[in-house]
Order: sequence, then structure tokens, then C-alpha cells
Amino acid sequence: MNIAMPWLRGPKLLFCIIIGCSLFISCSERGEEKLFRIGFSQCGDADEWRKYMLQEMKRELAFHQDMELIYKQADDNSELQVKQVKELLADGIDLLLISPNEIEPLTAIVEEVYEKGIPVIVIDREIARPSYTNFIGADNYEVGRIAGQHAASLLKGRGNIIQITGLPKSSPAIGRRKGFEDAIREWPEMKIIHTFNGGWIRPPAQRGIDSLRESLPQTQLVYAHNDVMAMGAYEAARQLGITDIKFIGVDALPVQGMGMDMVADGRLEASMLYSTGGVEAIRNAVQLLKKQGLPKRTILPTLVVDSSNVRMMKLQSDKILSQQNDIEKQQDMMAEQRRTYNTQRTFVYILMVTLSLVVLFAGLLWYLRQLNKKINRQLARKNEEISKQSEQLVEMSARATEANEARINFFTNISHEFRTPLTLILGPLEEMLENRKLPSPLRQQLSMMRKNVVRLLRLVNQLIDLRRIEFNKMQVRAVETDLVLFANEVVQLFQEIARRKHIDCRLLTAERSLPVWIDESMMDKVLFNLLSNAFKFTEENGSITLQIEKDVAANEAVVEVRDTGLGMSTETQQHLFEIFYQGDHDTHKGSGLGLALSKELVELHHGRISVQSEKGKGAVFTVRLPLGNRHFQPEEISADHLESDWLLDEQKYFQSEVDDRAAGAATTGDEGGQDVIAHDEKPSLLVIEDNPEMRQFLRQRLEGSYEVLEAGDGNSGLQQAMDNLPDIIICDVMMPGRDGINLTNQLKTDVRTAHIPVILLTARTATSQQMEGLKSMADAYITKPFDFPLLQQTLSSLLANRNKLKEHFTAALPAEIRTPGANKTDRRFVSTFASIVEANISNDAFTIEDICKEMAISKVQLYRKVKALMDTNINEYILQMRIQKARYYLQHEEMTIAEVAYKTGFSSPAYFSTVFKNKVGISPTVYRDKGNGGSGPRN
Repeated sequence: MNIAMPWLRGPKLLFCIIIGCSLFISCSERGEEKLFRIGFSQCGDADEWRKYMLQEMKRELAFHQDMELIYKQADDNSELQVKQVKELLADGIDLLLISPNEIEPLTAIVEEVYEKGIPVIVIDREIARPSYTNFIGADNYEVGRIAGQHAASLLKGRGNIIQITGLPKSSPAIGRRKGFEDAIREWPEMKIIHTFNGGWIRPPAQRGIDSLRESLPQTQLVYAHNDVMAMGAYEAARQLGITDIKFIGVDALPVQGMGMDMVADGRLEASMLYSTGGVEAIRNAVQLLKKQGLPKRTILPTLVVDSSNVRMMKLQSDKILSQQNDIEKQQDMMAEQRRTYNTQRTFVYILMVTLSLVVLFAGLLWYLRQLNKKINRQLARKNEEISKQSEQLVEMSARATEANEARINFFTNISHEFRTPLTLILGPLEEMLENRKLPSPLRQQLSMMRKNVVRLLRLVNQLIDLRRIEFNKMQVRAVETDLVLFANEVVQLFQEIARRKHIDCRLLTAERSLPVWIDESMMDKVLFNLLSNAFKFTEENGSITLQIEKDVAANEAVVEVRDTGLGMSTETQQHLFEIFYQGDHDTHKGSGLGLALSKELVELHHGRISVQSEKGKGAVFTVRLPLGNRHFQPEEISADHLESDWLLDEQKYFQSEVDDRAAGAATTGDEGGQDVIAHDEKPSLLVIEDNPEMRQFLRQRLEGSYEVLEAGDGNSGLQQAMDNLPDIIICDVMMPGRDGINLTNQLKTDVRTAHIPVILLTARTATSQQMEGLKSMADAYITKPFDFPLLQQTLSSLLANRNKLKEHFTAALPAEIRTPGANKTDRRFVSTFASIVEANISNDAFTIEDICKEMAISKVQLYRKVKALMDTNINEYILQMRIQKARYYLQHEEMTIAEVAYKTGFSSPAYFSTVFKNKVGISPTVYRDKGNGGSGPRN
């Protein structure tokens, strides 16, 4: 150990010297780097005011060499400015300066930056919420108010004014307009006769003044929100020959040809000084980056620049600019000297490092020689260790092989354990279904059980096959087979299904026979999967063809399954043969096993499978199999044809799938013609569920207590709800098209259906998912599998609560509804309905059609809605309101019986008296006398 230490000191010393010199050079060079990066997002820089702001920032940055400014401007485009702020974030800025183009569009991105902990300084224009570190700008309301006061002074409190605003959604335009209008409001003889948007630039201001040429002779003053628009208005007025209008603006920019020059040469009467805040922005940024305290808002002062002070202010501004130019020249000279110094210093450092390397190079070579000997000894020891580890790996590999075999055996055994009870369930079920005396309801439930047992058995078989392929346990037993006859047998099994769906299914081939070597038990699964997949996605009156041909050049048999179905996207085609992939068709979700298994089986035959498709133009699956048997190993060739009943099981499963969809289509047909008003004995229940068996189960269990309607997807469910206005709805969450959450939101925000209770029924059990369902204003959320008595009790409770709500509405008529438990949409509907009736109480020609027109609702929906919420007839309600209004007139107004009758919408006094006595029990005259103590009419 002591001998090795001297050999280590040499390279360590060399390493330390090299690292030290490198760090010294890098530190010296880093002195020139910027310590802080400031991002500046400007809404646009087309006008001189914003260019002057940037100049002020750069001048102030000259005093802070450790600051770097990254500038982006958005050409007055809010979307572009949001994108640029995100780019600044990606650049790793330490602080954000931003002058927002508009309030709302920029609020979210500013909040995002602020929430990341990056200081934000908002300049000139504010955002919707104070999510920033500091705001710099003048008080725009104060600017507008001072402009209004100066305008009153110029016009001596009398005259007409045209106001030209900036972008309406920008905070300066909002503040300047409000301040100006509040100030003018104090002078009754001053009026703003026109206000239009100039967009902060000259052309719109010119066009606006030109369009108001007829009003200009009556105008004494034009107030623009900035000097650029004021100058545009001035030029437009001069072109029209009008010279007696005064113009005032905002900014008073000390730049040649801008605000101060306009005031100095008399084109503008005055301009409100509106500082750019560029200097203050950099100073505040420095304070924030150095962790110094800073108030939330930095308000810049303002004043009126007119002929009395413009010359003095221009002199001051010119002096400041001159001094700043001198400072910049001196800084340029210092920067040049600093670069020269750094270059010389770097050269000295490089020379020192080079000399150090030369001195140590000889020692390093000697050390490396000694180190090489040491490494050779270590390598010899390592070789011995590797040899031992190699022996251990061989032993571990053998153990892993045994473990893998055990895993395969376990998976196979447990899968067979699944198949055994499923077979024992399926056998008795089929035996029971053969009993012709079985009651129809029980037969339907047993058929449902049988279909699902067959479905589960098929999935287990496919999983077993995939696992056997994965672990190389599926052995091909290829025999020579006539592919034409073999495919024809498969196609014939689909003819009955094709006939029922009106699909043209046929085999096309020019070959009389085509011998191929295949494992028939595997290849029939491939063809059946491809054909069944085609039937799933092909609508009625479509066509499916299985075409066989021989590719002589490639020495292959080619099998094509072509359909005219829905087709698929390019993305779906890329993942179609992946296990468990289900594609982009919500209405045809499968297990994602069939096509993956087909691909594996084709590849076991050393073949290829592919797909070509376009959305809406069908699909073509192509299987290419090598001819002959030279591509098989000797153990993969068999001389015997093995019989298998697998194809019959697949046909049985697919037959049940087609039956399910046919039943679903039958039960989800158009039931819009049903009138639920006619079923007063039972409450109406709409079941929206994409699984036809679940719909059938709910119908069978609930149709004794409810008038059950059905829908197979969200869109048809919404239409059913709008057409029939059921008393209650059960809706699945996961459905094709419109899901249950979206559908519930739609129902609860529509005035026609907001009163209907909705129960969400789903297999999503997470608390967050249940919260999402309840946030959609669903009345209940029940997870699958569910307890049926719980569902029944939920239905009963919701209907009972709805009936209590009806009683509340009925009892409160005609008073305004204030019940906090009532749905806001329902209260709004009843309030609108009552107010329309109240407004037309004296109109004897008032009809229900008039109510429908004002509320934009159909007559049937109005009847149902009023009945559901108020439990009353519309005509009866109108009559009751008229009688109640008549009672008020008789007790509190000095009116004759005839006047009361016509005032409350009755066609004649006689008819009024008859109806009044029928409803109240006494005649109108007696009622009035009793109400007045028998003394006749009184006030």
C-alpha cells in the first residue's frame, strides 16, 4: 500500500493543476456572462411609444452589466404573444416583463409564469387578475379624467366632443374612456356625440373621422386615447377643410415628429404625458432579482403638456438623451478595453497550462507504464472471476428454464381450470334451453347466461393460444390442404349471417384447386377471425369477399378478405395486430386478441399478414403463405388431417354476437312517436345503455313498475329524452359517441329536461370518477356490479323527491319561487312561465301557442314541463290566475263588474260571473261587498 502511494501522487497533482487552470479560465470568462436573463414580451412595436419604451430599457440596462434582455414582440396578436411567453419560459428566464395585448387572453399565461415562482412585472396594460409581482403604469383613469378637465377648460364648459378609443378590451382604453367620460359628466353642456375604436393606430382614426364628416361642423374637440390616433384625426379633418376643431391626445412622447412636437407646432392643443415606464421596469426588475422589497403597484405620474410647458419639457428630454448618448459611447470604449484585457489574460493562462503539462508529461508517462503492469495483474484476477461467474450463469440459466417451464405449466393449468367450470356451466344451460316448456322470461335470462359463457370460453381459448405461442409451445402440424375447398367451408358457415344482415358474402378465385401446407386447426382460426371482423364493421347491404389467387413470381398463395365497412385510420392500422389493441371504433369494441392471434398463427406458417384501409372505404386484409413445405421443419409436417370442432364453437359465438347487435338495433329504434303523457298509471323510465343485454335485463326487471324506454347510445338517448321527457333516466357512463357525463350535463342545462332525475350507472369505481359524475349534476351514481334493490330504492326516492318539488311549485303559485332546494333552471322556467301569463292576463285572445312562441318551446314539451314541475293543467292555471287577479280588483279597486271582467281577460261580464261563482262559491258582487264590509266599492 505504501509503495503504491507515490504512483498516485503524480496523476492527482496533474489532474488538480489541469482542473484548477480550467476553472480559473472559465471563471474569468464567466465574468463576462450575464447572471440574470430578463424576458420582455411586448404586445407590438409598430408605434413610436413602444419603441421608445424599449430604448429606455436598453439605456437603463447599460448600468447593469449582469443583466441580459431577451425581447419578443407579437404584432398586436394575443395568440402569438401567448406563444412567445412560452418560448421565453423555455429559454429559462429569471424574470418576465410583459405588456399584454388584451386583458383576458393573456391572463392565463401570466398566471402560469407567476405560479412557477418567476417574478412577473406587468407594464402599461393590466390583466384580469392581479397574479403578478409588480405593475408599472400610469393611472389610466386619472389620465382620462385630466384630459376631460383640460377639454372642459379649452371649451369653457360647452361643446360637442368626438372620442377615439384604443382596443376596447385593453385596460388603458377602458380606464381612459371611463376617466374622460366621468370628468365630462360634470359639465352638462358638454357632450360626447360619437365614440369609435381607432385600434391605437392612425388609419382607423382617419377613416372614422372621414365617416363622421356630417357631424364635424357641430364638433368642437376630438379626444384620442393616444397621439397617433389624434394626429390621424387631425389630418383627416384638414383634408375635409375643417380647421376649427381642437385635438388632444395622450402620450406626449419626446421623439421627433411625435406628441411633444405635435403640441409644439400647434397640431395638437395638448397631450397627456403617459410615461412608457421602461426605466422603472428595469429598476424594479433589478430590485426583484436581488431580493429587495417592492410594492405591488408602481404608478407613474402624469400631467398636461400644452403650449405653456412643451418647450421646457423638450429641452429637458433632449438634454437627457444627449447625456445618455455620451454614457453609451463611454461604455462601448470600456467594453472594447475589457475585451482586449480578457484576450491577453486568456493567452497567459494558456501559456501557464502548457508549461505545466510539459513539466508533468514525463512523470505521467512513467506512471502510466507502472499502472499498465498493475492493470495487467488486475485483469488476470478478473478473468478468473469471470470464469467462475460464467459457470454460475450456466447454472442460473438452467434454473430459469425450469422456472419458465413451471410458469407455462401453471398458466396452462389455470386456463384449463377456467375452461372446466365454464364447460360445466355451458352444458346444463344448453340442456335447460332445450326444454320447450321453459317460461319466456326465464329462457331469455338463460340465453343471456349462455352467450356470456361462450364469450368467456372463447377469450380463455385465445389467451391460451397466445401464451403457448409466446413460450414456443404451439407446434405447427402442417398437412397438404386444398386452400380453395378449405376456404369455401369457412365462407359457407357465414352465409346464414350474411343473409340475415343482407350482406353479399362470397368466395372469388380463378384457381380450381390450390394445394398449400397448413395446420388446418390454426388457419381456420385465422380465416374465421378475419371474416368475423369484416362482418362486425360492415353495415347492411354491404359486401364481403374472400379472394384466393396464386402469386407465381413469389411462389405464394394469397388470401384477401375485402369488405365495404367502416374502414380505419392510418394510426389504427399501425397498431391493429398488437395484443389488446381495440382501434378507434367506439361502437365495435372487442377484446383485442383475435387479430393479434391471427398474426402469430400466420407467422408460425412463415407467412405474412397485412391490412390496407381508408376511413369510410372498407378494409382489405391480405394473408400470404409460402407454397410447398420446404420452409417447415420435419417435426412440423404431419401426414394426418386432424378434425376439430373449434370452428363450430366460433360460429356459435359469432352468431350470438350478431343476435346481440340485432336485438340492440331493434330495441333502440325510433320511439319518438310515443306519447308518455298517455301513461299516467306508471312513471316513465328511459334506459340509456350500449350493452343490449344490460338494457334487456333492466327492462325485464323494471317494466312492471315503469313505462320503460330504451336507447343504445348517448345521441339517441338525448333525442329520446327531448322527445318523450321521461320521469327518470338511468344512463351508463362509458358509451359510444356521447358519454354519460356529457349527456347529463346536456340534460341538466337544458330548460326542457333539467327537472328529470338522472342515475349514472357505471363500472368506474374510483372516488375521483364518482366526483366527476356528481359534478355533472347527476342525482345518483351507482357502480357495477350493483345491488338491484338499491337501484329500485334509488328510483323510488328520486321520484318521491320530485313529487315533493311539484307540490312546492303548486303551493307557491302564483308567488315567486324562492325554495333554495329547487333547481335554478326549474325556478327560472316557472318564473318565466308565470310572468308571461301575468303580462297577458287582460288579453282575452291569449292562447297556449303565444306562450310557446315566447318561451321558444313546443306545445307538447310545454305541457309536459308544466305538468312535471307544477302538477297542473296550463288552461286551469291561466283561469286560476285570472280569478285571483279579479278577486284583487274587486277588493282594492273602484271598478264595475264589467270592467273587472274585461281587465282579467274574460270575453263578457256574464261569462266572468259564471266562472267566478263556480270557482269562488259566491258571485263577484257579493264577494266585493263582503270584502268592503258591505259599503260598496272603495279604494
